Amino acid sequence: MNQGIVAVSYLGAIILFILSLGGLSNQETSRRGNVYGMVGMGLAIAVTILGSQVTSYSVLAVAMAAGAVIGAVLAARVEMTAMPELVACLHSFVGLAAVLVGYANYLDPHVQSQFSGVELAIHEIETYLGILIGAVTFTGSIIAFGKLRGSIRSAPLLLPARHWLNLAALLVCIWLGHEFMEAGSPAGLTALIIMTVVASLFGIHMVMAIGGADMPVVVSMLNSYSGWAAAATGFMLSNNLLIVTGALVGSSGAILSYIMCRAMNRKFIAVIAGGFGTSGGTSAASTEGGEVVAVSAEETAELLRDAKSIVIVPGYGMAVAQAQHTIYEITRLLRGKGKKVRFAIHPVAGRMPGHMNVLLAEAKVPYDIVLEMDEINEDFPTTDVVLVIGANDIVNPAALEDPGSPIAGMPVLQVWNARTAIVLKRSMATGYAGVDNPLFYKENTRMLFGDAKQSVDAVLKSLAE
Repeated sequence: MNQGIVAVSYLGAIILFILSLGGLSNQETSRRGNVYGMVGMGLAIAVTILGSQVTSYSVLAVAMAAGAVIGAVLAARVEMTAMPELVACLHSFVGLAAVLVGYANYLDPHVQSQFSGVELAIHEIETYLGILIGAVTFTGSIIAFGKLRGSIRSAPLLLPARHWLNLAALLVCIWLGHEFMEAGSPAGLTALIIMTVVASLFGIHMVMAIGGADMPVVVSMLNSYSGWAAAATGFMLSNNLLIVTGALVGSSGAILSYIMCRAMNRKFIAVIAGGFGTSGGTSAASTEGGEVVAVSAEETAELLRDAKSIVIVPGYGMAVAQAQHTIYEITRLLRGKGKKVRFAIHPVAGRMPGHMNVLLAEAKVPYDIVLEMDEINEDFPTTDVVLVIGANDIVNPAALEDPGSPIAGMPVLQVWNARTAIVLKRSMATGYAGVDNPLFYKENTRMLFGDAKQSVDAVLKSLAE
């Protein structure tokens, strides 16, 4: 294919990717943003296939067919509740691809013969950094996948002198980089392999040390890492499209991580350092004179029937129970009776950024009644009933009332300021951060125990009668 056509096609794909990111910044335009992204990726793949670099279409066809089948099966089978771990898994693929491409690029004598002097040094730095970032992304994403799936416990692994271990790993990687550059190709392979092992262990330790409450930030952070790994791969392959696309993903993931850290009143370095939610003890506010008041689905329906202003707070429990469709029916029924019903979304609700927004959009909840934490927190004192469905850490008053709490200072939805707060939970177990919640013991809180789907089905049935 003519290089001019390739350059123009790459530019078109880049523009579509930028439009995709712009569309995904808003719920109303997110569907259009996805379409832009798919068209851009389709164009990029087509141009790559028709490029001069491809010499064996039979091998490429087999690889693409296998990837297409796996992707189609995953898309059909994976439920929305499993989407966070799928995203983490996909990030690991990007990291692994960067590592494999880096090694293939380094061991290819034809590629190495194209460079000399300063250009060769720059190329080797690109290769080294690409493999380093890719290895950290690969193993870190696998651990994140395990934590999100529940196969690895969410509590942080706090090794003695863990910060010194991280610093030592960084210094070793820098020293190995010097040795790699000094040895040249292919003698630097030993240093490259050792660095890959150290970087892989660093990725494992980094994510293992991060507690469950910070996992949404970890997902966006790994998204950023995968972008920078892709950009480094683009430099290795002298592919402008991969460089720009990787930079877009890397920068947008970094910005999202920063926004989420601000929403949690946390510093990004503190998240990476880990340890959040380690002391899951019961606070004094929740045990001294506290009593849990349970209600039935019929009593919940009666409270909703008498209320004029209602706020619904969804959490991961709603996602697990797949209760969002029934929640929409309850919302539609209450709004039909003239009630003011809105949804309150915490920035880190669920297991990944925007998790609750996607679930509500899937259930066709109107976008205009779905509000962010900063938009609705001041309205709780004038709210009659707050319905908390499977949320825990994001509605924990200990964040504001208990300076000794592990989540002290984290902005939360202040649902306890409403006239009545109804919390739907299976049991009195702590949330993903492992921190007890004094909300359950407040005088104006009522607990509706049981599976969220069964509970809201019963509430809907009672409201419809």
